[in-house]
Amino acid sequence: MRHDYGIVTSVFPRNCWTRLRVPAARVGAGLVASGLVAGLTLAPALPAGAAARGRGTVGGPQLAGQGLIVNYPAAHAKLLPKVKASAYVVADAGTGQVLAAKDPHGWYLPASTLKVLTAITLMPVLNPDATVVVSRRAADVEPSKVGLLAGHAYRISDLFKAMLLISANDAAMSVAQATGSLSKGVAMMNAEAHHLQADDTVARRPNGLNGPGQHVSAYDEALFARQALSIPEFMHDELLRTMRFPLKPHHKPITLYNQNTMLGTYRGDLGGKIGWTTSSKATFIGWARRNGHTLVVTILHCKPLYELTYAAHLLTWGFAEDGKVKPVGSLVGPLPGHPPKPVQAARPKARPLPSPAKLALPGVPMLAGLGTLLLASLTGVTVLLISRRGRRAGSPPDR
Repeated sequence: MRHDYGIVTSVFPRNCWTRLRVPAARVGAGLVASGLVAGLTLAPALPAGAAARGRGTVGGPQLAGQGLIVNYPAAHAKLLPKVKASAYVVADAGTGQVLAAKDPHGWYLPASTLKVLTAITLMPVLNPDATVVVSRRAADVEPSKVGLLAGHAYRISDLFKAMLLISANDAAMSVAQATGSLSKGVAMMNAEAHHLQADDTVARRPNGLNGPGQHVSAYDEALFARQALSIPEFMHDELLRTMRFPLKPHHKPITLYNQNTMLGTYRGDLGGKIGWTTSSKATFIGWARRNGHTLVVTILHCKPLYELTYAAHLLTWGFAEDGKVKPVGSLVGPLPGHPPKPVQAARPKARPLPSPAKLALPGVPMLAGLGTLLLASLTGVTVLLISRRGRRAGSPPDR
């Protein structure tokens, strides 16, 4: 039976050039540092990556709209809830269908929702049982944080839990530095965004605090959310209500409580990541499953303290209308490529000596007065000194 769908409501087609939808007050020096003039600069309608590959809007042409995007059926349509946010996406993670959206490719500040990209990038490559020594830079990062002590070693799996449950900025910095350096960790995040075709994303800080030129879109964050579902460690941590974190040696662990209260109030909730800064306002990424369907919801630049309420309303609408409304687009799959290689956590430890073939041999001192090097004819004892070059213990991450 062919469904007759009504007109898409409130869709404003994106012109060839449009404003970067991050107000001047929310980017500050970041836009200046990246060569953009806040409030005046025009950004290309297509993300640079998509334009360079000569393709249209990622996910489908309807997602180029800047207002509400939804295909209501001709009859018995359940209207979208009113959400005071600049951008959002609600999608079926199983089918990849985007059920509704608002300004899905608009560029906004992510705040702590960027930690989802940090986690899905680094969880597959870092040994969860390894430890990393916390740098002074990570320990001194501004709140929220768990209170890591500079110079102390923490298990990487515990740091991921602190990052996801209480949005610990110091933990996010530490897991990024566990790759060898902070810059390497951030580079890996941007590479993963490219792999997921999240072309609206530029990551600058693994904890999501505002950085020069850093931005995401609601569509890209839906790609992050969908990828997270394929990482069991991530989804396990998201479902935790509490965890015991060993903050200080020889002290009792402290209890961390999950900030996502929807775990106890919304039926089928699988987890959620809250973000907030003064500039970004409230942001959110969430997951829920009902009747065999898993939905993801992403919200950017939202009225603070209402992000969980709006997320619940959007998810409820999505569960009711999934399979009834015609999709407005789709969540694209990752680009083909090899899985990431595991990374050895950067922590001070003794490294094995190289093989004997690689040991350096110094010059052989000979007994004074000998005029020949015919060792076979020597009746004395030749002393051969071999210096073994031990490798220095690994250095802690960049500070």
